[in-house]
Amino acid sequence: MPHKNVDEPTIRRRLAQADQGHVLHFWRRLSPKGRRKLLAQVAGIDFEQLAELITRHVTHPRPVRLPPNLKPAPFIPLPTTAADRRQRRRMHDLGEQLLAAGQVAALVVAGGQGTRLGYDGPKGEFPIGPLSGRPLFQIFADAILAARRAYGAAIPWYVMTSQANDGQTRRFFRRHGFFGLPPADVRFFRQGMVPAVDFEGKLILAAPDEVAMSPDGHGGSLLALARQGMLADMAARGIEHISYFQVDNPLVPPLDPVFIGYHAAAGSDMSSKMARKRDPLEKVGLFCTSGPRLHVIEYSDLPEKLAKARKRDGTLRSAAGSIAIHILSRAFVERLTAGGRFALPVHRAAKKIDYVDAAGKTREPDKANGVKFEMFVFDALPLARHPVVLEIDRAAEFSPAKNAEPEDTAGTARRDMMRLQAAWLEEAGVRVPRRPDGEPRFWVEINPLAARSVADLQALVRRGRIPRVLADDLYLGPQDA
Repeated sequence: MPHKNVDEPTIRRRLAQADQGHVLHFWRRLSPKGRRKLLAQVAGIDFEQLAELITRHVTHPRPVRLPPNLKPAPFIPLPTTAADRRQRRRMHDLGEQLLAAGQVAALVVAGGQGTRLGYDGPKGEFPIGPLSGRPLFQIFADAILAARRAYGAAIPWYVMTSQANDGQTRRFFRRHGFFGLPPADVRFFRQGMVPAVDFEGKLILAAPDEVAMSPDGHGGSLLALARQGMLADMAARGIEHISYFQVDNPLVPPLDPVFIGYHAAAGSDMSSKMARKRDPLEKVGLFCTSGPRLHVIEYSDLPEKLAKARKRDGTLRSAAGSIAIHILSRAFVERLTAGGRFALPVHRAAKKIDYVDAAGKTREPDKANGVKFEMFVFDALPLARHPVVLEIDRAAEFSPAKNAEPEDTAGTARRDMMRLQAAWLEEAGVRVPRRPDGEPRFWVEINPLAARSVADLQALVRRGRIPRVLADDLYLGPQDA
């Protein structure tokens, strides 16, 4: 465990024992404040764990070994028969019972910055609403608030931040009044950080008074839940199921009763949603089985032959793409984090890491110069009992805003939000004019605080709150409910 003693002799001794004495190379040039900062940071490093990571992933790296005898994972497909639809209705009802009983919490992984979207700040602050400009955080907050009102339950929301954006994220929520949610039911916790090392296993200095650190991956969210008291908070609230999603997907339902129902009915430790891959080499993980265990194989590790294999009808043999939407039982996360040792493996990632040159200036490398250590949340699946994989309609639930171009952009996410919500209006009996290419002629955005379902929209049509023929852009907000 990290030491709390931050006096200089102790830190020098620990660095020398770990063969990392170069960390104090600029010591004489540092101000008293800079020295205190560096000592405190080094005191927080678990050198025993770091030595294990360096041996396993840097000095004596092991080749990536896939589980043996991989096969396409079974999944619950989208309904095609009346019996399928009846079963989904039963699962929906069960999920709603659990939500109303206050047994479900939402968890968003929001440690990233909006850099690739061209936004200077936490990604969750990025304005994504096609007409309202609502930020991603508000998209989810509105859905959670609407669910709280529908089920009469105090559904808590756990927001995982990072060292880079924690303070800014908290201020953003305070500035917006927590988007109407009770502040006590929005719990922030920070993702863990791990030192980065060069290809010789030496700690990298990001500045003369700072060791380069990197987030420990989305799998680290589970460890952070335990270390920062969030699991204990869930237990005190009676939370049994954790709905996990990532902040960049504005289509994801934060609290899906159908998904919750299937998960609970199976007695599952961890359940996942899947979408059929757009093409064989799409950059999403793939659900597979190895014997009785369920795995997600990263696209970068997936053999091309397996990725491209097709059935006789021409469809992909392995089409179940992982889209980072899960439900985990609280008891399962407690088991994974029990005893001070985390059950998930650590992965090596060669990256470009800013470093300090001999003159003490921070430089940006032009190629990978070091190793970061990451954990993946889907590595919990092989350890889970009775895992469920549920197929979703990609057009209804998955359109991440990740990049500036060419795909999975803010523009494609807004387009898909409008396509989906225009289709809801049409199902509710509203005529939506279309352009020659089939896209809605007018922009549409529906806040769940106005309508959570097609039935809600139909009620608004009957009350005259929505025109029967769309003749202009339409934003339905809380004032229209």
